[in-house]
Amino acid sequence: MSILARIGNIAARYSKVRSRYLTERTVRSLPFEIQKDIGWPDVMTKCLPHGCQAGGR
Repeated sequence: MSILARIGNIAARYSKVRSRYLTERTVRSLPFEIQKDIGWPDVMTKCLPHGCQAGGR
């Protein structure tokens, strides 16, 4: 793997992580009732980046 390919992979990974962070920040800024309506707390407990947790499979 060339150095440019590695830099491209790092940039793509950074972009994905940053996008997820911004999405989480936006959703968490919504009122709790709306978060509950869209199922946000359940999604967060089921599929965390390091694997599924809290009863989610």
